[in-house]
Amino acid sequence: MQPQQQSLIYLHTAVLLFGGTALFAKLINLNALDITVYRAAIAAIAILILLLAQKKALKLNSAKDYAIAVFLGITVGIHWVTYFAGMQMAGIAVGMIAFFTYPVITVFIEPFFHGNKPKLKDLLSAAVVMLGIYLLIPAADFGNDITLGVLTGIVSALFFAFRNIIHKRYFSQYGGPQTMFYQTVVASLLLCAFIEVPVMQVSHYDLGLLVVAGVIFTATPHSLFAASLQYLSASTAGLISCLQPLYGTFLAFILLHEQPSLLTLVGGTLVISAAFYETWSVTRKHR
Repeated sequence: MQPQQQSLIYLHTAVLLFGGTALFAKLINLNALDITVYRAAIAAIAILILLLAQKKALKLNSAKDYAIAVFLGITVGIHWVTYFAGMQMAGIAVGMIAFFTYPVITVFIEPFFHGNKPKLKDLLSAAVVMLGIYLLIPAADFGNDITLGVLTGIVSALFFAFRNIIHKRYFSQYGGPQTMFYQTVVASLLLCAFIEVPVMQVSHYDLGLLVVAGVIFTATPHSLFAASLQYLSASTAGLISCLQPLYGTFLAFILLHEQPSLLTLVGGTLVISAAFYETWSVTRKHR
């Protein structure tokens, strides 16, 4: 199997698991920051156990790389907090849609890091994605929490896009688990001083969900996502990741009984079409 094809498998698996992450914003009875701290700490422990079991190196190559790791941890921590906060304020569907402006942000930002202009095919794919996202957005009164949720989701998108680009350019020489270990450690340490509910006061129900969120829906997909960036551009990863709101919508329908509208189905079809076109384009290029 070609490295690019393996990276696509990693990416699609990660996106499927990412799609279920949004549900924890509603299932866990904690605020967004507390969820982020405990989720990141649990994920860091899980990744550390994996690295030790596989006898993988924890040490980075240079002091510069440690500085980059800290920066990536800060960006991913802010991304997670705003991600969950957006969904708690605006709901899962609207929150995820607002966050998924990040592929478009990535498409426009990444080429400038290489001194290039965005490619026409990426601009067209981004336009299709934006149209799909527009159709997914329900009617909303911009004087309530939905507006704040949308804005918070866009902030989350900006930090996530920036994190992916910096990782691809300066940190892709490291494996996915090693990369995410440092980012989850930094994110949890950075935010732990601001938690409202100490761990001893977290209910057994919420603690169980946090373990599931940290191990299955954080450590695993983020490690796979980071590994996929070794052979895929951040723009490609971002556009393929547009499957995530569709997975999230489906899981919300099954588990939370949220009924998708006709516009949701139409918009979802557009998003999926753009994602699969990008996958096909990458596969054909490296065949």
